[in-house]
Amino acid sequence: MKQCSIDAVYHGEERYSKLSLAFSEESQRLEIEEAIAEATKGFKLEPQIYTSDVSGGRKVLIVEFHDDFDREAGDIFDKILKSLGIECCN
Repeated sequence: MKQCSIDAVYHGEERYSKLSLAFSEESQRLEIEEAIAEATKGFKLEPQIYTSDVSGGRKVLIVEFHDDFDREAGDIFDKILKSLGIECCN
């Protein structure tokens, strides 16, 4: 499995799920966006996606799902993490 320098943090409650992916290079942002596009194929849920600046010149891309009645977000997040080679998510 490839080594990854993207940090991942998950937060969820009830029907809300959020995956935050911190990165430092533009190529990583593109890789994250590609992983999200691939992982969401075939699911009826549409994520809300936004990017923010964080300290040290890094950025964070956030993927949120609201009203996830069927709890599909977990499967989508698993696909994203696997595609990016992330083995640990806080």
